Amino acid sequence: MLSFTVKAQEDLLIKELLEDLAEDLPEDFDLSELTERLIFLRKHPINLNRTEADELKELFFLSPLQISNFCNYLSVNGKLIDVLELQAIDGFDSLTVRRILPFVQINEVDLKPRISLANLTSLGESDLVIRYARTLEKQKGFRNLTGSRYLGTPEKTLLRYKYNLFNRLMLSLVLEKDAGEKLIAKPTDFISANLTIHNLGIFKKLIVGDYSLQFGQGLSLWSGFGFGKGPDVTSAAKKDVGLKPYASANEYSFFRGLATKISLSKKLEATTFWSLRRHDAALKANTFLTTLNETGYHRTATELRNARTVTQQSYGLALTYQHRYLNLGAVLYQSHYSKTFITNDITYRLFNFTGERLTNFGFNYDYTYKNIYFFGEIAKSLKSGTALMNAMLISFSNQVSGVFLYRKYQKNYHNFFNQAPGESDGANENGFYTGLNISPSKQWLISLYTDYFKFPWLKFRIDAPSKGYETLVQAAYTPTKTFKARLRYKRELKQQNTSLTVPINYLEDVKKESFSIDVNWKLNKLIKLQNRLEVAHYRKGTAKSELGYLAYQDLAIAPINSKFTANLRLAYFTTPSYDSRLYAYEDDILYNFSFGMYHGSGFRSYVNVKYKLRKNIDMWLRYALFYYQHTTTIGAGLDEINGNKKTEVKLQLRYQF
Repeated sequence: MLSFTVKAQEDLLIKELLEDLAEDLPEDFDLSELTERLIFLRKHPINLNRTEADELKELFFLSPLQISNFCNYLSVNGKLIDVLELQAIDGFDSLTVRRILPFVQINEVDLKPRISLANLTSLGESDLVIRYARTLEKQKGFRNLTGSRYLGTPEKTLLRYKYNLFNRLMLSLVLEKDAGEKLIAKPTDFISANLTIHNLGIFKKLIVGDYSLQFGQGLSLWSGFGFGKGPDVTSAAKKDVGLKPYASANEYSFFRGLATKISLSKKLEATTFWSLRRHDAALKANTFLTTLNETGYHRTATELRNARTVTQQSYGLALTYQHRYLNLGAVLYQSHYSKTFITNDITYRLFNFTGERLTNFGFNYDYTYKNIYFFGEIAKSLKSGTALMNAMLISFSNQVSGVFLYRKYQKNYHNFFNQAPGESDGANENGFYTGLNISPSKQWLISLYTDYFKFPWLKFRIDAPSKGYETLVQAAYTPTKTFKARLRYKRELKQQNTSLTVPINYLEDVKKESFSIDVNWKLNKLIKLQNRLEVAHYRKGTAKSELGYLAYQDLAIAPINSKFTANLRLAYFTTPSYDSRLYAYEDDILYNFSFGMYHGSGFRSYVNVKYKLRKNIDMWLRYALFYYQHTTTIGAGLDEINGNKKTEVKLQLRYQF
């Protein structure tokens, strides 16, 4: 019974970690990858006395400076005797230690079973997830239309299987169908699979199938998940994990083929990779293209016609060198496309990539000197532009840390695999970001940042060079383990073409402001409450200002030692237009988090229920409803619904064996 209680507490901690993080992420962010990472680490904790910096980077709430301090502590003092010894390491406050405990252990026995048929069948762990979701109201695309329509069924389904043999051998399989796609299609809408083997001869890691590559600070080569700006200013320093298996249902940002990680010496490692993928794209004259389609939708005749029309072959090498406080990296790779990019047909795309082959290379570094963590990267696309970023993360004291980041991305820098820090897509941008985390006491945490940016060339709906800034101030108050309050103010200014009909376009300032207050209160071991009130202000040029409002009440019920847990929300919102819309993180079923978009006027409610059917079988149910006032239709295009309600249901089963 005790282990069941501990597991429930750890589940709650994972949920709290994701909730804290979700409020700082863009509204279109996919949290499933982080969820899987934490659940995996809880089941397979990191052995602190046998770990490396790359493995600790999987704990995304640790800063690079904390990871560096941990590694230095072990090199000087030797192995840890107890996990609570973490409190003696610089930067590991009580909150950090509490967060890390469920995902680490100290174990002198390092199990490395042989990969044999007997071990595969008797010692391996399997995890199977099946999900069903659909919108109950009939959308326009599912009616009997004579023109464009959805050719499939309204259900969204997913099947995911994972196998693990003591982290030596891992297998992953994901099958997904989006709403509107055919249930049985040739080929199946989306299939992702990989086989990962660790420590096989000269290979530290070998992956066949789908994988991600993350090196440096995201300028040269980065696919999959990556943090951006947020109140935790230490997240400005990306934690590159190198080569890792890909298991998300996102259909775009990954490689498919073969990749290896080889240890050339104690300090030098090499990652080699080859990938062959087919992408969706709308071809012009069947010979050239302007952009790749990243949605992954294959619902209509047009989307099916554009499916997998372009082949992308990528191959390259990444080197990493580690020596105590210094890490160096180099990346070189080339991508070849079966069709030619001709992108300069519109003025703002004049400097975009043109051709069939794109070669990228870059160098990255990080260096820890006492309480300062220096990091940066320079990247170049062959025969075109350069991207540069340099930064430093400083721990001024146990109470104050700060970051200073400068970036300059030329307008003709080209890269299809980057997640450079900044406001846009890693090109045509100059900027300076600075932020502070201040903890005057154990109860208070104050975070603030300002980011100034310029765009030297034109952009979509911006017919001249432009500039802007973003600033945020947040104060979190946690007097006890059962109560937390947070105040946040955010202001953003950008420029955009005027909405007025004029002979010559000019730019107008677009101002957005928001103020929110959140209160989390754990009444007892059974009930937890969360309240939020947010006000958003929007104004473009001299037009009339818009004010949007959002208020919601969350209730979570999690009886100790019970097979049943549930959470629900009731929200009211009102905004004059789409421009003043608001976003809020929503609880969902396991592996499936979402950001609710609130615009118009109405109510939002949902309820999620989890029930443990058996020891190794869990079931989730979700019912969610949008009820709009003063409208007779919802959505647009083929997603349009006649009426003022939109209802979504989900069912998920998980079987661990």
